[in-house]
Amino acid sequence: MNWLKCVLVTAAILPGVSVANANGDFTRVEGGTFTMGSENHYKEERYRHKVTVSSFLIKTTEVTNAEFAAFVEATGYVTTAEKDLDPKKYPGFPDDLLKAGSMVFAQPKEQVDLNDFRHWWRYVPGADWRHPEGPGSSINGLGNHPVVQVSPEDAAAYAKWAGGRLPTEAEWEYAALGGLEKANYTWGDIDHDPAEGWKANTWQGVFPAVDTAEDGHQGTAPVGSFAANGYGLYDMAGNVWEHVSDWWVPGHPGKALTDPKGPPVELAAQFAHDAVGPMNVVKGGSWLCAPSYCLRYRPSARQRAERSIGSNHIGFRIVRDID
Repeated sequence: MNWLKCVLVTAAILPGVSVANANGDFTRVEGGTFTMGSENHYKEERYRHKVTVSSFLIKTTEVTNAEFAAFVEATGYVTTAEKDLDPKKYPGFPDDLLKAGSMVFAQPKEQVDLNDFRHWWRYVPGADWRHPEGPGSSINGLGNHPVVQVSPEDAAAYAKWAGGRLPTEAEWEYAALGGLEKANYTWGDIDHDPAEGWKANTWQGVFPAVDTAEDGHQGTAPVGSFAANGYGLYDMAGNVWEHVSDWWVPGHPGKALTDPKGPPVELAAQFAHDAVGPMNVVKGGSWLCAPSYCLRYRPSARQRAERSIGSNHIGFRIVRDID
């Protein structure tokens, strides 16, 4: 069964997906030189530097639950969140953290110390892409929402099956700008103006205890719910963070680069926690990003993600090379 047929068959299994979202549209982005990074926000985005990328095709939306389900249906793939960890590879880990599962946002009932993320993140055995908030949760009716609880390894496996790959950080940031130069946001330099309508699925209220959902969504939104950027790409800001192929290092290299693929793993390992190993970069922010805590629904924003685990606010999109 070919890829598109698999997706369409799976769409019938997962109500809520439309053929328009399930057909895997790609947008051609013409190569060019742009200014990557920012001096205006978080230290890991520094320093601004010129980068040149070649032309590529990028998926117009984030990969959806229906699309990922088609991949699993066709291949029998088992995600990292569905596998127990090998205690020999993770000595000293508590037994409950060795069980198959993933990270889930747990909204506290009252305001907490923002310096300790353990107040709102929990490792939940049984949490995976089919059960993004743990046992008892489901993606029924969420076929056109972005798939979450996928690791970088899972995302790369899907990309290979679909005839593509994960974008590099430079490709992703270039695409997110949508033709704008040095803009703070995918839509320009000015932050949200609710009078003009919400521009991305982000957090409204006081993070992490109060989510007013003024943009119409608590948690993920169906892909394409907000206006596209200048290249016609949806959700390059907010909704879910997106895996890219680069290893994590704290700052951008300060020199001109052409088609950068990120640092070698040996360099990335210098900045990783010994218990989890080298990490990957995620881009774009998520529904959990709020101006008061995580103003990262911006093209230059970047964070690190462990390679062996997912969460319910990280997904991905893929790119294809142009021959």
